[in-house]
Amino acid sequence: MKYTMLIYLDETALSETQREECYRDSAQFAQDLNTDGKYLSAMPLHPTATATSVRVRGNKRIVTDGPFAETREQLGGFFLVEAKDLDEAIDIAARIPAGRWGTVEIRPVVEVAGLPTTGATTGAAIEGVTIQGATIRRAAN
Repeated sequence: MKYTMLIYLDETALSETQREECYRDSAQFAQDLNTDGKYLSAMPLHPTATATSVRVRGNKRIVTDGPFAETREQLGGFFLVEAKDLDEAIDIAARIPAGRWGTVEIRPVVEVAGLPTTGATTGAAIEGVTIQGATIRRAAN
């Protein structure tokens, strides 16, 4: 079963050094999960100051700067993993480096027939993204 691990933390709680360390540790953790056949995807997010929210009400699009909700902790990124059950998903979530500063919410993924398996229009998977010196890689589909 696929599980998403949503990582919530106070985005101002980490120093730049801690953030870079977390990215490096997360990249290594993703590599370890990949070796075990559990890794599907992972991505950190830019701070909520870069967010844009879109709502549609009565066929009218409402676009606002900022995140959907004002909270003490913000969604900072995610891991998408394959786990045999919730217990294994909990074991994986407990090892996510950012969990040292925040909370990891585990949610099972609803598999919807007909969705594409990759976002690339040519069918090629994203190789990786480099964020402040740490490369987060995505497994090819």
